Amino acid sequence: MKIKTTVSALTILSVLSFGAFAADSINADQAANREAIGTVSVGAVGSSPMDMHDMLNQKAQEQGASSYRVIEARSGDHWHATAELYK
Repeated sequence: MKIKTTVSALTILSVLSFGAFAADSINADQAANREAIGTVSVGAVGSSPMDMHDMLNQKAQEQGASSYRVIEARSGDHWHATAELYK
């Protein structure tokens, strides 16, 4: 029983620590001091701006970026955003 509790606690902690390594959204001034590594784009129909940031964050992490800067965003029924990625 003690092992199950320990494994469960470690699993929860590892999930929480994974979230701590999320890519940060930065502004142009902050981007000036970082190395650009590419761009990513996301789009969807009928979702919120928070969903856009979550999707950009996920794509940035998949590309190994520590931060991203939104360089284009369009809204309406179908929204689209492009972000530059940084190390």
